[in-house]
Amino acid sequence: MKTTKIIRHILGYIIGISLFGLFIPFGLIGLAKSPYCFLNFSIIANTSFRIILGLIFLVPGLFFMIWSNLALFKTGKGGPADGFGLAVSPRTEKLVISGPYVYTRNPMVFGAFMSYFSLGIFCDSPSVLVLLLLCIPLVMFYLKLTEEKRLFKDFGDEFIQYKKQVSMIFPLNKIKRK
Repeated sequence: MKTTKIIRHILGYIIGISLFGLFIPFGLIGLAKSPYCFLNFSIIANTSFRIILGLIFLVPGLFFMIWSNLALFKTGKGGPADGFGLAVSPRTEKLVISGPYVYTRNPMVFGAFMSYFSLGIFCDSPSVLVLLLLCIPLVMFYLKLTEEKRLFKDFGDEFIQYKKQVSMIFPLNKIKRK
């Protein structure tokens, strides 16, 4: 692998981890702890139950995020840091339709939502949970507008066939193998 490609992979992961692993979670924690948040009441008073329920969402969320990054790197020969038409890490050379991509076209987004939802549960914050629910249509709109256009441009009919078989974010169906 060329040095520039390695640097772009590293830079992509630094940006991705900074944004999705630090900036957004700390922003959500800040919202949860803010005295000005729009919903300021407890949803799950029992701390032990809150931790257990949060872990039920956190563990698969982190699993999907890590698994999808590995699949993009290993199978797709690219990385995930691509946004608003700007590719930080190298774009995938092959459409990835295996691993977590059998269940959802965006397993990283699914994993992130699961992880952030667990954060809202851990913080006992209805404001965080409502905000996340409101963000889902916005994220879907963004994915349709940018990522799906790029995937169609790069992979054409192969992407269209894949898109027909697998849901966008939440694992509601999976690819049926022949």
